Amino acid sequence: EVQLVESGGGLVQPGGSLRLSCAASGFSFSSSPMSWVRQAPGKGLEWVSSITSVSTTDHADSVKGRFTISRDNAVNTLYLQMNSLKPEDTAVYYCAKGWRVDRWSSGDYWGQGTQVTVSS
Repeated sequence: EVQLVESGGGLVQPGGSLRLSCAASGFSFSSSPMSWVRQAPGKGLEWVSSITSVSTTDHADSVKGRFTISRDNAVNTLYLQMNSLKPEDTAVYYCAKGWRVDRWSSGDYWGQGTQVTVSS
């Protein structure tokens, strides 16, 4: 059974940091490109970051310089380090299998999502 389980979300003040994790199982994680995708309240999906199996990365302009995607293939886990958080980063964050996933149909597998709220 394929599973992607996100964790690490929460409430943080503007300028703060959070680290999201996504534990993967049931498929060949180490050979799979992976993405973080977010959905703000009342809005559509927004691609955030992607990483290849050999850790080549890409980030959306809106998070470039603030967010860093990484992976540890030894423990089948994807990460998103989020620094200098802004209120507009408030969203449900999903991990998904695929490169530059920006719609539900373009991700092979999805996690259940973790809420990130940036507010003072």
